[in-house]
Amino acid sequence: MEERKWWKESVVYQIYPMSFYDANGDGIGDLRGIQEKLPYLKRLGVDVLWISPFYKSPGFDNGYDISDYEAVDGKYGSGEDLDRLIQKAHEMRIKIVLDLVVNHTSDQHTWFVESRKSREAQKRDWYIWRDAVQGKEPNNWGSLFGGPAWTLDEKTGQYYLHLFSPHQPDLNWRNEEVRRSVYEMMNRWIDRGIDGFRMDVISLIAKPSEYEDGPVGKNGYADWHPTVANNPKVHEYLREMRRRVLDRGDLMTVGEASAVTVEEAEKYACSDGSELNMVFQFEHVGLDGSEEFKWNDRRIPVSGLKQVMNKWQLELEGKAWNSLFWCNHDQPRIVSRLGDEGKYRERSAKMLATCLHMMKGTPYIFQGEELGMTNFPFSDRSELRDIESLDAYDRYVEQKLFTPQEMLRIISLKSRDNARTPMQWSAGENGGFTTGTPWMKVNPNHVTINAGEQMGREDSVWEYYRRLIALRHSRPCIVYGRFAPCEEGGDRIYAYTRENEEEKLLVVCNFTGEAQTFDVDAPFRERGELLLSNVPESGLLSEGELQPWEAAVISVRNQTA
Repeated sequence: MEERKWWKESVVYQIYPMSFYDANGDGIGDLRGIQEKLPYLKRLGVDVLWISPFYKSPGFDNGYDISDYEAVDGKYGSGEDLDRLIQKAHEMRIKIVLDLVVNHTSDQHTWFVESRKSREAQKRDWYIWRDAVQGKEPNNWGSLFGGPAWTLDEKTGQYYLHLFSPHQPDLNWRNEEVRRSVYEMMNRWIDRGIDGFRMDVISLIAKPSEYEDGPVGKNGYADWHPTVANNPKVHEYLREMRRRVLDRGDLMTVGEASAVTVEEAEKYACSDGSELNMVFQFEHVGLDGSEEFKWNDRRIPVSGLKQVMNKWQLELEGKAWNSLFWCNHDQPRIVSRLGDEGKYRERSAKMLATCLHMMKGTPYIFQGEELGMTNFPFSDRSELRDIESLDAYDRYVEQKLFTPQEMLRIISLKSRDNARTPMQWSAGENGGFTTGTPWMKVNPNHVTINAGEQMGREDSVWEYYRRLIALRHSRPCIVYGRFAPCEEGGDRIYAYTRENEEEKLLVVCNFTGEAQTFDVDAPFRERGELLLSNVPESGLLSEGELQPWEAAVISVRNQTA
């Protein structure tokens, strides 16, 4: 019997605070704005809010470059605003999970300011410093945001490691004082009332003892993932974190695990509770080339998607818990990526939601996903805000790999900025996000895609998400039932079953804009109840037919129950 846990039965909603809701009219979303929208979130039915960084930061990577782990950045409000938000959320029985970004800090963090003072500085070993090799970088690794992964500090004559931006130096987790300081900070957040942590790039915190060159890739640098991602010492650190921090309470923990395999995920999220509750794996959203070279116009192939999702469902069964997501602050909008932006936008959004939320694992909704928000039609470099996208535009246009127009077209498909445009609350000015000038343009389609319009309409994407969440809360089979894929469907239909002692569910999803046929097994055809569908009248049970982008969930009670 699967052990019941509240975080297994929860639906998580991710908030990107800069773009969620602006309560004071300065054009930037804030903590008061989140508090004002708690009734909206409660009505939707979500259980947990994962709030992306609101900490003090110079903002080179939109808050993922933190200069003070325990101070609220002024543009988001105050510490008192945060305390009120936690209190109000808890009064509504909504839990709060914070981003924990401890692979790196900002280069303006007091730790790094002290570390770079001299080679003998008290915190020198808190970061990863190395001498030049033959007059240049210690090795040939590349940064994920472009250029080398090492920056020379002129004053001390050594290079420091940064897997991301030069403004994000990597912490040295081999240093016991670093680990102790991180754990103390985490404990203070728990004392303040938070309910868990989403751990940013946690699979990268353990670095190798030697920094050797690797094979050079398309970008002119070596990929460090083979020696950094999931380094064996990461599990030692997380078990220590469990003893020093996480065992204090019934917390929710999810680790962002770049390049994770099923075998590694079983260690991170082992059912014995020795490390984390679950991890984010990115294999399914890397199928369009994002793990190799994201700046392309490929779509995620349905056949590959089925293969990857089935693998994670089947191979973690009884060993570890899955996290389920299509979108987050680093991914393009799923309707644009895998659905239909046109005639069938709403229906495809509902189908994608059904396919994901009916699987085994904890589902995550990124703000606006419940409205079927789409990618932004970027037409000029000035509209971009993401450090990665700006670097890619400049780099690949200069190299003549793409023309400016081609690069903007691809950025409109793949950029992280697609997820970061302001939330679309109404058809009014700036989508109801702010009374001021928004920090980033609101998608012009907010006049037709917005929460105000959808919350008052029975057949909206928002209403469908609300029903889907309520269904999950009411049917233990959706949370704990066994998963089994159906063979039929090819690259057009994704179908699977979920089953526990009481019932068996059949989930059938048409991933095309054309009608399809599906052979429903006799027990479902003869005794099945249509629990959920995204079309007015489904012909799946009667004729075995699926309308374009149709999703259907059929239940049959087990006769032995």
